[in-house]
Amino acid sequence: MRRSPTRRLLRPLAALAVAGTLLSLTPATAPTAEAAVTAGNTATVFYFTKTRNWAQYNLHYAPDGGAWTAVPGVAMEAACTDWVKRTVDLGSASGLQATFNNGSGTWDNNGGANYALGTGTVTVKDGVVAHSDPCADTGTPAPNSATVYYSTEALGWSTANIHYAPAGGSWTTVPGVGMQAACAGWWKQTIGLGSATSLKAAFNNGNGTWDNNNGADYAVPTGTSTVKNRTVTANAQDPCAAAPPDTRAPTAPTGLTARADGVSVVLNWQPSTDDRAVTGYQVVRTGGSGGSVVTSVGSTVFTDTGLAENTAYTYTVRAVDAAGNVSAASASAQATTGVKPADPAPGSPLGTDPRKDPIYFVLTARFHDGDATNNRGGSQHVKSGNAAQDDPMFRGDFKGLVEKLDYIKALGFSAVWITPVVLNRSDYDYHGYHGWDFYKVDPRLESAGASYQDLIDAAHAKGMKIYQDVVYNHSSRWGAKGLFTPTVYGVRDSQWSWYYDEKQPGFEYDGLTVDPKTGKSYYNGDLWSTAELAGNTCLNWGKPTGGKSAEGYTLYNCQWPSPTSGMFPKALYHQCWIGNWEGEDARSCWLHEDLADFNTENATVQGYLIGAYDKYIDMGVDGFRVDTAVHIPRTTWNRRFLPAIQERVAQRHGAEAARNFFVFGEVAAFVNDKWNRGSVNHSAQFFTWKERKEYDADDAKASLEMYAYEQGLGPAGQPTSTNAFLQGNSYHTPDHSRFSGMNIIDMRMHMNFGDAQNAFSNGKDSDDSVNDATYNVVYVDSHDYGPNKSSERYAGGTDAWAENMSLMWTFRGIPTLYYGSEIEFQAGKKIDCGPTCPLAATGRAYYGDHLAGSVTAAGFSKVASASGAVATTLDQPLVKHLQRLNQIRRAVPALQMGQYSTEGISGGMAFKRRYTAAGTDSFALVTVSGGATYTGIPNGTYVDAVTGDVRTVTNGSLTVAAPGKGNLRVYVLGGTGKVGADGPYLR
Repeated sequence: MRRSPTRRLLRPLAALAVAGTLLSLTPATAPTAEAAVTAGNTATVFYFTKTRNWAQYNLHYAPDGGAWTAVPGVAMEAACTDWVKRTVDLGSASGLQATFNNGSGTWDNNGGANYALGTGTVTVKDGVVAHSDPCADTGTPAPNSATVYYSTEALGWSTANIHYAPAGGSWTTVPGVGMQAACAGWWKQTIGLGSATSLKAAFNNGNGTWDNNNGADYAVPTGTSTVKNRTVTANAQDPCAAAPPDTRAPTAPTGLTARADGVSVVLNWQPSTDDRAVTGYQVVRTGGSGGSVVTSVGSTVFTDTGLAENTAYTYTVRAVDAAGNVSAASASAQATTGVKPADPAPGSPLGTDPRKDPIYFVLTARFHDGDATNNRGGSQHVKSGNAAQDDPMFRGDFKGLVEKLDYIKALGFSAVWITPVVLNRSDYDYHGYHGWDFYKVDPRLESAGASYQDLIDAAHAKGMKIYQDVVYNHSSRWGAKGLFTPTVYGVRDSQWSWYYDEKQPGFEYDGLTVDPKTGKSYYNGDLWSTAELAGNTCLNWGKPTGGKSAEGYTLYNCQWPSPTSGMFPKALYHQCWIGNWEGEDARSCWLHEDLADFNTENATVQGYLIGAYDKYIDMGVDGFRVDTAVHIPRTTWNRRFLPAIQERVAQRHGAEAARNFFVFGEVAAFVNDKWNRGSVNHSAQFFTWKERKEYDADDAKASLEMYAYEQGLGPAGQPTSTNAFLQGNSYHTPDHSRFSGMNIIDMRMHMNFGDAQNAFSNGKDSDDSVNDATYNVVYVDSHDYGPNKSSERYAGGTDAWAENMSLMWTFRGIPTLYYGSEIEFQAGKKIDCGPTCPLAATGRAYYGDHLAGSVTAAGFSKVASASGAVATTLDQPLVKHLQRLNQIRRAVPALQMGQYSTEGISGGMAFKRRYTAAGTDSFALVTVSGGATYTGIPNGTYVDAVTGDVRTVTNGSLTVAAPGKGNLRVYVLGGTGKVGADGPYLR
């Protein structure tokens, strides 16, 4: 359903949507904008001297919109102990920029950002700006007083003021009284009330951002009160008082299991409880020649690797809390290792900033066939029409991908996103989203000398990353091997004998091996029974349903798994169908009949999945693309899965690798709204944030509490970020302290890429609600949808593709291309029609015919040699366009990692970007297709990376003529010249 986009708010208003609080620009008692800015404004600036101990103090300042004082500024005068001050006339300005110095070359300029100060009384103490007179005599509180503690933990404010009025009295002058820092996240002020017994209050950060309780203000009684997350607690305990010592140990872990996997052992246990919080676990191993080994872990799953072959090990686990109290040991669990697998030693991720790496997305089984012996058509080979096309669904493989890594590198891509690799089991499972054995790589993808490890190692040798698609939300309809597999009622009568295979003792399904009795690789004899099992929970086992199959065959109860049949245990799998895709059930019910929905709030399920994906982290993959992320509560991601990923990468590959291990989630929202039909829990940006409060220790209860709390706050109550935005022309260090660990696919740009201008406008409108939108994965279409939820591959034409690419490769985010789009492969074809039509007629057609021949890359975007069909492919106009775009992006750091701004810029798709870190300062002006004028920019020499044109700016302004559709201009301050050769669009 298409919905019109919400009206974009101006940034001063949008900036007021602060975490945990619904804010408005003007509280009921705050001044109007007109009253706040009047002629004759002054500011009395107090500066703290104790930590500086300078002999002299000068204030160097500029009223907002005005000129700076001559260096070193104006002298400040003594105010009181440890403070100097200066009152300055601001005229009509509503604030000032300021720095301080000792008159002899030593400066405090707020780390290069200067201090932004308002009017009235302002204090600057050790980098913190507040609004109170530090030299005022506060006197003795009146007989009635109120001590107010205010929490800014969820707001990110660096100071807090209380603007108040005693009952029946007058309000303080805006911004009110500066509160004193009490402890981390809390500010305190004691207020004399005279004869009044309460007060009305609103809070602000001194720079125009208010919390006035949604316009109702806060009613605060006498005594001690706390105000946190819009809740007033009267007669409260001092939140900063020292907590009594914690002497109670957590409960002992229960349910410890140990399962050997070669020379590794996977451990899983139920979480312990504590009167405060469990912070970790100690795993104790005995056995072998190493004696007793203790390992500290943060989750309820641990994979012990590098053990001796054919050796028995015993494990126990203890829980630990923040005070260091240790629980009693769990019951022990034993496991005996097998033989060391013959696979190569695990690799290591490249560990560099993921924003440097444009992504090429392939369906491995449909990309290039390097080994015909592992091709498999599956149970739908004939029905789908694939047999008639001689096109088995499992056709491409890792060997084929390794052989064509140079093709991808020659396009200029340095990261490859591949579809899931785990062993799948469904009727049509080539795409990989029906996991059966999460601990085993699907043999239909591997070959001798071309294992998954070989692919990872081969990519890394070429400087290319591998991003693995992973599924935490569901398994195949037949469950997950090693966790739970339902046994269905499969009667082998004259109708169904073609489907239900005879049991073959000792034969195990692996998707590849052919059962010699039936000649099928899609053997299912291990899944069914005609005799009712002991402990069966499925209702009406084996009785006819009264319905018929499409072929006219009798259908039986418990013949096909479903959430409501009782075939799956409630502890491990959810028991319902999704009814409302923007409701709570979207996170706790089945998506489809062949996707059995994990109960991800269960510790056993969590352990199974964490243990499985630890294996691939150990192999050295560079990141995870997370399928169906929106269908798991954010609390579960933030408590369990995301910390487990970080912990494992850091443990195996180091802290730097963990920081750059790229996790990006699919949070599918098929509307043009900034917030998905107003539901924050179902919006992509929501998953980039940590939780803002504590919830129940039970994950299932916590998910419901979080859902209700965040839905109650709504879009206006969500946190905001400036991490993607320049401050004027300046780059600032991003604040990732509240980052969850999950980045996102930019669904809003994706939905609007029918037109590049529309994608640009919608994309930047959402960026203040994403923790850091410079990490957004941006694509036009994919294996699921085209723009505007189209079910066809994008068919806007070559010029439109070129324009989209020019925007994607220069705007914030990580450009991503679905395989074949570089030649408009299958444009306008239905992306997926299941087994009702041949794959060759869809957007998931086999691409290998276009890659036939040989290709060698001389570097990124550079072809050393090519012959055959692949040479023709590499000669197409969009390929040339991509190669040049990748060259330019790789040469200009601002286009990779820079923050951006559109302030002072006229033009359609025009913006400026800057990246300043680690000795690099890269500043670029970009316009796509249309002309633009840039004002207020730094003076200097700018060189266009596209044409080599040189412009010298002396008045802070630069005008660029329209380069034409799909073309662009990238004027780089201090640029070195033209990058690459002219092509069909960039010239």
